[in-house]
This record gives sequence, C-alpha cells and structure tokens, in this order.
Amino acid sequence: MGFYLNNDEPYSMYQEMAQSPYFVDKTAMINEIIPRIGIAEKYICVTRPRRFGKSVMASMLGAFFSKACDSKELFDNMDISRSPVYERHLNKYNVIYIDFSGAGYFDSYDRYISEILSMLRRDLRGEYEGISFREDGSVFEDLKWINLETGHKFIFILDEWDTVFHKDFINEKDKNQYLNFLRLLLKGRTYVSLAYMTGVLPVAKYSSGSELNMFLEYTMAAEKTFDSYFGFTEGEVDVLYNIYKKNRKDAAVTRQGLKEWYDGYHTRSGERLYNPRSVVAALTNDNLGNYWTSSGPYDELYFYVKNNIDEVREDLALMISGEPVQARIKEYAATSMRLVTKDEIFSAMVVYGFLSYENGKVSIPNRELMGKFEEMTRKEEDLGYVYRLARESDRMLNATITGNTKVMEKILECAHNTESPLLDYNHETELTAVVNLVYLSARDQYDVLREDKSGIGYVDFIFYPKYDKSLDGIILELKVDSTPEAAIAQIKEKKYDLRFRGKTGEKPVYTGRVLLVGISYEKAAKKHRCKVEVL
Repeated sequence: MGFYLNNDEPYSMYQEMAQSPYFVDKTAMINEIIPRIGIAEKYICVTRPRRFGKSVMASMLGAFFSKACDSKELFDNMDISRSPVYERHLNKYNVIYIDFSGAGYFDSYDRYISEILSMLRRDLRGEYEGISFREDGSVFEDLKWINLETGHKFIFILDEWDTVFHKDFINEKDKNQYLNFLRLLLKGRTYVSLAYMTGVLPVAKYSSGSELNMFLEYTMAAEKTFDSYFGFTEGEVDVLYNIYKKNRKDAAVTRQGLKEWYDGYHTRSGERLYNPRSVVAALTNDNLGNYWTSSGPYDELYFYVKNNIDEVREDLALMISGEPVQARIKEYAATSMRLVTKDEIFSAMVVYGFLSYENGKVSIPNRELMGKFEEMTRKEEDLGYVYRLARESDRMLNATITGNTKVMEKILECAHNTESPLLDYNHETELTAVVNLVYLSARDQYDVLREDKSGIGYVDFIFYPKYDKSLDGIILELKVDSTPEAAIAQIKEKKYDLRFRGKTGEKPVYTGRVLLVGISYEKAAKKHRCKVEVL
C-alpha cells in the first residue's frame, strides 16, 4: 500500500459516507465507467461546482476498482452489485489516486509538484522492487518500465485537478508546467487503463495548446452523460426527507423548505438538482441555513461582479427580484484571469455554482445563494443605485408599517436618476425589481414571496412573518400607469388576504395586522404613488 498507489483512503472515505443516514447510492455510475477502461475514450473529466459530490464519486471509484482493499461487503448491497460485470471489475486494478486539494501546503509550484512526484515515485519503486529503475529516472519513465516488464496498467483518479490554479503562488509559467505534467503523465501512455479527473474549472479550454485534448469533458450545463450522479434529484431528496422525518420527532425542516433553499440547478437533460452538501447539512442539523457558501475560497460574489459593475448591475437587480436574465454562457470563460464582459462574468458564476443556467438564461438558484446576493447589495457601494436602494430598505419597511406614504414615495423617487434604464419602467418587471430592492431588509424578518398563489389570484409580493407571528403581514401590489387605490382594490377583490386568515374554525397562525400596500408609477409624470391600508 502506497501514499498514492493502491491506497485504501478512498475506501475509508466512501465507507464513512455510506454509513450516513443520508447517503445516496450513486454506484450506477460505475456501469458507465467500466466500458471506458482500456479504450480510446478512457480519458474522462467531470467538472461541477463546489460541494456537488465530485470527491464522493472519486472515492467511490477508488474504493471499487483498487486492489488495496476488499470492498465487496461495502458494495454488495448497492446498485452496482446487480451488474453482470460487478465481480469481474471489483478490486481488480492498480489505482493511482491523487487528491490535488490535499497535497499539503507549499509556497511554490516546484515544491508542490515535486512532493507529489516524489511520493508517487517512492510508491512505484516500493511496489515493483524487482525492476531496475534508473536512479534519476522520472515517474513517467518508471511507469513505462513497469508496463513494459510486467504488463501492468493503472487507473488514475485525479480529484480536484484544478486546485493548483487557485494557489497564491501560481503564475502563468507554472500553469503551463502543470498542464505539461498532466500531459506527460497521461497522454498516449500505454500504462493508462483509465484516467478520471474532477474539478471545478473546465479543462478543454484551459490552454491554447493540445496538452489535455484527449479528455472528454462532462459539465453540468452542456453534457447529459453523468448528469444525475452529481447533486440530488427530486426523488432522492424525497427519500432523504422521509428518513429525516422518521429520525426526528419534532422535525423543524419542511420538504418545501429544502426546495426553496437548495433546489434551483438544472442538468443538460432538464432534471432539477439540489445542492447535496447543503441538503445533508440541513437534515443533520435540523435547520435550514446557509451551508454551501459558508466555506471555501470562491464565496465572495463581488470578486466576479466588480470587473464590470456598470454592465451587470441591472441584471443583478432583476435576478435578486427573481427574474432570470439572458446570457450567452461559455464555461471556459471561467478560466480567464480577466473577466470583463457580462457574459464572461456570468459564465464564471455558473461554473462556480453561484448562478443557474437554463434555456439561455441565468438566475439565482435558490434562497441559500439569494442570501449572498442580498448581502452583497447592502455591502458594496460601487453597485450605485442598487446599493443605495438596498441601504434604504430598513427605512422603507418602517415607513410601510407606520403608513408613512410620503417617506415611501420619497425613497422610490430617490431611485430615479440617469444611472440605469431599469428605472424607466418599460415593463412592470423593472418596477418589481426596484421595489424588491427597497424592501430587501424585510427578508430578515419575513418570508417574502413573489407571485404567491393567494385567494383567487397571484399577488405581486406577500410578506409572511418568519419568527414573530404577531408582526404585521404585508400584501403588496404594483401598478404602472394606474393608481395605488386600484392596486389595493385588486388585493381585496382577489381576496389575497386569505393566506393570513387560516382555515375556518382554526386559530390563525398570524396574529398581527394585515397591511394592504399599493405602489404605482405614472410614466408621464414620472411619479411614484403609495397607499397603505389596514384590512
């Protein structure tokens, strides 16, 4: 057993994962990997956002294929055990498993890669003592001699291949050297039975050369193959939630809550996906919260946005209000150190999982990520009017609750300047986006839902108190070239307030007042008008 060669660490990691009450069996993927062994299409690179199960699947493959362990007991009750070739491939291969994110701390590329090569060389020479290796021979040469003299081949599992590109010490020369290292290790080598890599960044466009063009790449947005193995599907979350309900007497997490917080991603085939780490964390902790973005080096949205605030600002405002926006996504743009155009910025945000992409449009996937966007709008002054409106949101909520329509109108009027075409209100969508920003802080105390089914129609905004059910509930309707009185009349006519009243004969959940809020904008006069009425 070596450090990288035939190490039982993947087995230990996967066994630990399989013992979790919220484990999902994805071993059917192995059936799609086995036919690639030993053929030209043996080079596979799967790229996904952080926390989408890449390392779990890598450890699964290591545990299944490696000679280092006997994993029959582990896999016998999983989907792969029903395959007719199950036992033919179980624990039959020499596996070189390298987790590039766990290679230790180094202050230079040379030390980083030298350490990996040194440990791998030690493994090979320890395992194949009978071969007369050149004293100063390279790892690539050693592997070739092993293959020539014994006929042995290797499965390479390289997890988080792109980790090195996020190291502080890396430069362009180092990147080229790293790509060349992978090329020398894998490309055209007879000792390679299979090469399986994972990462966040797409490999195919990382360089202008052909270093890694042997890889077939499988991204979430562009390829159907393997798409259901990364992330949790609706059916899988249903199963996990039923387990959770059995384990918890007083379950605090709802199934709808899981959907609102962690759903919102899409496969190429159109299937919806949940962030797996966040779902498991929420069920384990019995609490819906922000788990995915609480760790890791790519959490700061502003890193991407700051490169072209003027071009992305309006689209950010629309997305924060729940509107998807058009974008031409090219995933390889994420590899650029200079994200300049809106499409490049949004492409990178899709690759890293901050945005979801479907049918030519990008959107904020779920409530977990929405919280990060909201935080950014209230923090970054460079966002201009978006920042100013968000900062006014405490005052706007207070003015609404106290019925101070003059202050409400003044805050909305302050939004009108020449910064953005969004404020021309060509459609009610733009007014919705601006109103959403001026009520941003309300989300601290309220569940703010858009287009919520209530009564006999759909209301523009409805504010449900989150924790203190004695707070005022708010029903808000918007009108362009109409009046706030007409907006309130519609609220009454459609009986939007029924959601606050509860079922007949039952004690109402909400005990505060219900405020009816109408906001209108007159294009000719360029005036906002507001009205608040207690029902």
